[in-house]
Amino acid sequence: MLKFRKMKITKIETFILKDKLSQSFYFSQWKYSERCICLVKITNSDGQYGWGEGYGPAEMLESGIRLLKPLVVGENPLENELIWNKMYRKTLDFARKGVLVGSISAIDIAIMDLKGKILKLPVSTLIGGSHRKTVQPYATGMYFHDLKNPSKNYQKEAEKYLSMGFKAIKMKVGLGIKKDFQNIKLVREIIGEDIKLMIDSNHAYSFNEALSLANKIENLDISWFEEPLSPEYYEQYAELRLKTNVPIAGGECEYLRYGFLQLLKNKSVDILQPDICSCGGITEAKRITTLASSFGIPIVPHTWGSGIGIHVALQFIANLESIPGRLIEENQLMEYDQTENRIRDYLTIPKIEMKNGLIEIPMRPGFGIDVDERFLYDFTASENLEIKRIIT
Repeated sequence: MLKFRKMKITKIETFILKDKLSQSFYFSQWKYSERCICLVKITNSDGQYGWGEGYGPAEMLESGIRLLKPLVVGENPLENELIWNKMYRKTLDFARKGVLVGSISAIDIAIMDLKGKILKLPVSTLIGGSHRKTVQPYATGMYFHDLKNPSKNYQKEAEKYLSMGFKAIKMKVGLGIKKDFQNIKLVREIIGEDIKLMIDSNHAYSFNEALSLANKIENLDISWFEEPLSPEYYEQYAELRLKTNVPIAGGECEYLRYGFLQLLKNKSVDILQPDICSCGGITEAKRITTLASSFGIPIVPHTWGSGIGIHVALQFIANLESIPGRLIEENQLMEYDQTENRIRDYLTIPKIEMKNGLIEIPMRPGFGIDVDERFLYDFTASENLEIKRIIT
């Protein structure tokens, strides 16, 4: 046990990974032309290391990690809550929400990965145990590649997801009520009644617009309407919930347990969607689950980025309690982005495998993965990696 007490974090490294997309795509707010992700690697005094990822503008996340680095180096990686509290106190006066919380999240995730490797336990065990062995991923897709005719590839895209084994699909909306309704109706006709369908407007609508669209789609069996409104409008979310039968989801733009408490106290959502890579990391996400369970609100985390973020979600979902719980339960959903992302597809090992519409939760130490550093050179400009390009 003495060796555990003497452990110290000795090094923190950041990596900005970028990859230009072969074809740009749009959602209701902006255009995507490249992937840009901030990773952090934290090394222990015995040479073991953990990987983390932040969600948000990569360069700003990296700056935040540099700010926090002096607080973390020299600390014992087994004491994740103590380290988290130091980072929180350092940024409390000016970063209770926003990208610096993403920097805290990235560091916390890397520490939890490292802690799991040191103790030879999966993160799900570190936070209390695994309630399930598999999760059911849903395909996030149906972005807009052609704004003049956004639905022209829906048939091909939906059939691809179904052939891969997906039993649930989330599509993008936010182009206007009439066009959205037409597109939602079309996708429902393509996939049939047995496949779950969710919609996500990325806070594109006013209250009246969101209510109008929700009323129009009530007969289309929509599993949830994600981010119908700006994340600032807690009371409008609550009023919308009362006026539609479509479940309302949100939370990817919320931070820390204090922000999620506002969502819950205002009865703003039916489904809570924290992004673990931005809401405060695994340490804080565990606290958010306790809050959510006390309000009887289920969690389906927002997941976007590299394979690290996906495996963070897998370990987190493994530990989620079912609300309310029963003998035969439905599969727990997990977001699985299907848009072009070579960083997600190549960087982490082993590769993610979906079988019969399910993904098995790894029981290997930490998050159950490693970064294949042969590929880092392809996505970064680091001169420290003396390797040849692998992706052509």
